[in-house]
Amino acid sequence: MKALITGASSGIGRDFARILVYSYDELVLVARNNDELAKVRDELKKNSDTRIKIVSMDLSDYNNCVKLFNDNQDVDLLINNAGFGDCGYFDKTDLDKDISMINTNITAVHTLTKLYLKEMKKKNKGQILNVASIAAFLPGPLMATYYSTKSYVLRLSQSVREELKKENSNVKISVLCPGPVQTNFERTANVKFEMSKASSAKVASYTLKHLDKFYICPGATPKFLRIISKITPSRILSKMVYKAQKRRIYR
Repeated sequence: MKALITGASSGIGRDFARILVYSYDELVLVARNNDELAKVRDELKKNSDTRIKIVSMDLSDYNNCVKLFNDNQDVDLLINNAGFGDCGYFDKTDLDKDISMINTNITAVHTLTKLYLKEMKKKNKGQILNVASIAAFLPGPLMATYYSTKSYVLRLSQSVREELKKENSNVKISVLCPGPVQTNFERTANVKFEMSKASSAKVASYTLKHLDKFYICPGATPKFLRIISKITPSRILSKMVYKAQKRRIYR
């Protein structure tokens, strides 16, 4: 059994690896920071004989995504976890950072999902876990690009799930929609969450125990917001999110 995890150098991605190392024969860990990846690899090797390959790579580059697939095929579990955010008025946030975010949060997820899905369907087995967010259920003033990217991940995953069902495929797809998690996200996104943050280890553990489900929403808040988003007009949701985000911006 072989699992590939993007964004594996810290946070939820690292905690996925810490759990899967005991049940998979091989792990492929992908992130930009080679030094941090090496630390994760060395930690995991102390506790397991699982083969661990690290790949230092910027997934915002489409060509890198294709290379990653070509060099690491026959994957049983793909976890598309790499991603980041930013906070601020849309016309004031950095355009280059926006585009990098779109390429990482959308293009990389889209590319890897498509390439590995094709491979899995040929074997009629395998699973893809796409990491979205509770942001996927909501409009996102002051974090417009980030919320939009996570909505894309959710809609893509929903669409692929229906296609797989219609084909009676044994390939599975799930989408993880957590609330705030104790990771490096806040520093990267220039925000400070006021609500309590879940442990990344607990989120990873909960997720892997519920891979049989499509929607994976750890904790009461994500479940509640998913319900609220279905019955509340978007203009009201926008006001709610704006008020919450306004208190979080560092700058």
